[in-house]
Amino acid sequence: MTELLHYPFMQRALIAALLVGVAAPAVGIYLVQRRQAIMGDGIGHVALTGVALGFLLNTNPVWMAVAVASLGAVAMELIRWYGRARGDLALAMLFYGGMAGGVMIINLAPNGSNASLTTFLFGSVTTVSESDVLAIVCLSAFVLAGSLGLRRQLFAVCQDEEFARVTGLPVRVLNLLLAVTAAVTVTVAMRVVGLLLVSALMVIPVAAAQQVSRGFAGTLGLSMLFGVAVTLSGTSTSYYADVPPGASIVVLAIALFALVTLLAAPLAKRRAHVVSDEAAALAGGAGTSTAGGGVEEAGGARRSAAAPDGEAGDGGRPSPSAPAPQPAPSAQPSRPSPSSQDSRGAEGAA
Repeated sequence: MTELLHYPFMQRALIAALLVGVAAPAVGIYLVQRRQAIMGDGIGHVALTGVALGFLLNTNPVWMAVAVASLGAVAMELIRWYGRARGDLALAMLFYGGMAGGVMIINLAPNGSNASLTTFLFGSVTTVSESDVLAIVCLSAFVLAGSLGLRRQLFAVCQDEEFARVTGLPVRVLNLLLAVTAAVTVTVAMRVVGLLLVSALMVIPVAAAQQVSRGFAGTLGLSMLFGVAVTLSGTSTSYYADVPPGASIVVLAIALFALVTLLAAPLAKRRAHVVSDEAAALAGGAGTSTAGGGVEEAGGARRSAAAPDGEAGDGGRPSPSAPAPQPAPSAQPSRPSPSSQDSRGAEGAA
């Protein structure tokens, strides 16, 4: 394994693979959140036009691809906002227009041909130069600064644009920044993975991380770890097996996704059983307390109905709230009539 480190071109290739493995999932998680997982393919096709322009103008193809891909991503966002075409139609125009423009321009270049695009379409570890490594380092730093430094704002925009707009976030600026960051990520990875397969590296590690993690921060960190693992192992495999690095990286990423899915299935079932048991326990406790309260209310109602007025239904004891019986009012003495007075007077005289 250490044999790889003795060759300068493999050292450069591994450094580029490490940076790509960190940067690609850091941007891909937002594209997955927005349900635009295939956006990297469209930008990759536009970047192909930039590579062809680099050959035509005899400039660095990487920096030319960055400029053209960024313009294409911004154009796609503008079409989505202001144009009548839907987002998928704008993405289709990027697909076909970028590929056609790249093939046409590369044939106009004096020192270019369709064979020159192969290394950019599928990646090549032997073509990574020192200037390419420097460009990849600078572009990866920009990608990580944007995707990690503004992760809360970008997550809010990708989750719900209306809510983000209500909270005062600059939604359009953040969308443009995300589009440009995705374009830069595509051009960073085209030397290692290739333009046609770069979208897989942006999406598959994120999908694998989502199988075992539920939080955004955990998914982000785990997807970056998966990305580094598959890029380094895929680059090493391409050296020993003499195959394109892009193909080996994507195959390993798919295998990792399948393995994580198989391992996460029992964990997901166990988690579902725990959640269902907790829900059943809560429902059972609520039902018991409700039933007990109903029995007590029903018993009190029966006792109240069986007891006479002013008494409780328990042992015939007077209710504390029942008023005590009041004595009957005494009758007022009546005044004697005159005839009775006369009779009493006669009796006294006799």
